[in-house]
Amino acid sequence: MRYVSTRGEARSVDFEGALFSGYAPDGGLFMPQEIPPLDYNTLRTWSAFSYPELVKELSSLFISPELIPRKELNDLIDSAFRRFRHNNVVHLARLKDGLNVLELWHGVTYAFKDLSLSCTGQFLQYFLKKRKKHITILVGTSGDTGSSAIESVRGENNMDIFVLLPKGLCSQIQELQMTTVIEENVHVFIADGNSDEIDEPIKELFADADFARQHNLMSLNSINWSRIMVQIAHYFYAYFQCTPSMDMTPLPAVEIVVPTGAGGNITAGYIAQKMGLPIRLVAVVNNNDIIHRAIQHGDFSFSGSVKPTLASAMDIQEPYNMERILWLLSNCDGSLIKTLMEQFYTSKNLTLPEEVHRKLSEALSSCSASDEDIVQAMRRCWEDNHYLLCPHSAVAVHYHYQQLDCHVSEPRCCLAPASAAKFLDAVLRAKLIPEVPPEIQALNTMETRSTTLRREDDWAKTLRDTIEAIAKRRHT
Repeated sequence: MRYVSTRGEARSVDFEGALFSGYAPDGGLFMPQEIPPLDYNTLRTWSAFSYPELVKELSSLFISPELIPRKELNDLIDSAFRRFRHNNVVHLARLKDGLNVLELWHGVTYAFKDLSLSCTGQFLQYFLKKRKKHITILVGTSGDTGSSAIESVRGENNMDIFVLLPKGLCSQIQELQMTTVIEENVHVFIADGNSDEIDEPIKELFADADFARQHNLMSLNSINWSRIMVQIAHYFYAYFQCTPSMDMTPLPAVEIVVPTGAGGNITAGYIAQKMGLPIRLVAVVNNNDIIHRAIQHGDFSFSGSVKPTLASAMDIQEPYNMERILWLLSNCDGSLIKTLMEQFYTSKNLTLPEEVHRKLSEALSSCSASDEDIVQAMRRCWEDNHYLLCPHSAVAVHYHYQQLDCHVSEPRCCLAPASAAKFLDAVLRAKLIPEVPPEIQALNTMETRSTTLRREDDWAKTLRDTIEAIAKRRHT
């Protein structure tokens, strides 16, 4: 399996090359050169698999055995899931009125990103030990990515991780999960800006090819293909748990509702659909609704500044993974995607070509939810089921409640990206009582460490200087 850039001008790479990359050299994102189709018999066989087994099967389709032999790949994935609290790694909660909630948050940081990043951390270590090299990881986070990325690499002496988070725009618990990690290889920066603004210095450093090469820069944001690859398993597991039968021809469809920010998770879902999984996808967003407008009207444009919401990890106006979906929809036309994305990032304004928009609206449905919608969904779910939702999960459940009057018999699964325990303010705003695990309570008494980036500072220069200083110390 080779990987190519969505903008068509970079040389193809193998899985290791894609894993250790940020953006492709031409500014695009790496994607597999082909999406492997799965037949009916394969789907029937897989329907009996556990979540870890599905991750192994899917990963083996995208990672050649010459790079990671299958037995070693299985061992890496088993190691990745060893710290998860639930025996099944993920869990489907079957609730009243056909509400199925797939809990993806049983990892160390209580967020779904633990699933893909724990595996990615294992893949990184496998290659680093073989190549005997050091890497520098850059991560911008709107909440959960930073802490999951830190947990996947903390304490490792062959990598340093630099995490930028927006001041005051993560929950207190999300911030503490990052700033209380004081290992020498972890460097946390709190920036006076929003989620999109903190991506700019990261892009600038990756664009400096000499600097990126000298320090082996890479990203653990969902621009990294490895994260998308692991997340494809969410959809197969959700389908097999919710489908009424595996004996029908054709197989019945299941609707999967996906809380969407930067678009990595919905991209994984679309790839699962392209592989032959009979799912209908719904991208649900908060008031930062660029993906909703793109699906409904072909309007892939900024709508002013980022709006802070209760579902803070989805407060994004530049959902960079949409580039991957648009590339697939355009029959992998790198030249077209280069033109479209350069226009988008230059003018912040893009009307999708008619044919691309038609295909997008056929592939995905969408819905947006206000903070009031989120609160009402949290309250109703508690009143009906005594089940606490995080605000991001509530965006998906809001859609489910909207659809109850439509009398659609198709089963539906809402993806739950985080535990309510991480979002106490939202739980309290819904007039509910938080349930806080002891390990999260303990964060309030722990030592913290971070560096502040003021708005007037040159963030890229600060990052560059820090990376160079640490590299110099390492070599003395």
